[in-house]
Amino acid sequence: MIEIRNLTKYFGTHLVLDRVDLTIARHEVVCLIGASGSGKSTLLRCINRLIEPDWGEIRLDGTPITDPSFGKTGLQRRVGIVFQSYNLFPHMRVIDNITLAPRKAQRVPRAQAEARAMEVLSLLGMERFARAYPEQLSGGQQQRVALARALAGEPDVLLLDEVTAALDPELVGEVMDAIRGLKARGLTMVIVTHEMGFARDLADRVCFLDGGRIIEEAPPAQLFGSPGHPRTQAFLHRLIEGGRL
Repeated sequence: MIEIRNLTKYFGTHLVLDRVDLTIARHEVVCLIGASGSGKSTLLRCINRLIEPDWGEIRLDGTPITDPSFGKTGLQRRVGIVFQSYNLFPHMRVIDNITLAPRKAQRVPRAQAEARAMEVLSLLGMERFARAYPEQLSGGQQQRVALARALAGEPDVLLLDEVTAALDPELVGEVMDAIRGLKARGLTMVIVTHEMGFARDLADRVCFLDGGRIIEEAPPAQLFGSPGHPRTQAFLHRLIEGGRL
């Protein structure tokens, strides 16, 4: 579904992505792991053109994402993204946060947009909070609203960038459960995470990035159980020593 070839990105003179190749199949869940600064989030943002690479190519269903047939808005409807900060409008109710983009950018009638919003809120167990304001919700609930907002556009692919990083540990589980539910429904996802247990349990494939390159990729049981690359081994060893794996 997604084909990434020779993707390269500099920030000034700093090489952030170094000739990255990656293919993601439809319905597959791929987790990107690695130390901070390894290029994970930049790679994610390139997939829906929030960041433009310097060279290389990304194809969605065989078509380059720079093709005029997509347009940036059309691409970002097909490839949704959720960040670690919820970015909800505090003065707007949950349902208004979710329906704003469909109504304003896509000209979806209010009744249709609200029906879709209630559908995705129900999917995430949040329908009873449709008329609440963000400040009335916990961090985990706000993150589920951010997920609902991304899902309201019915994307083909969902990109998740450290969506549990800003949460208290006791709230992480409810967001992870929501993402597990999305996997069960067959949604294609690319997930940047520092939650190694989450990657091990959820992913079909895990990619370890270091220095802007994918050093190793494998099913989670293989990558976490018997990593082949010395850099992957060292990274996981540090996590084990720190009690994070």
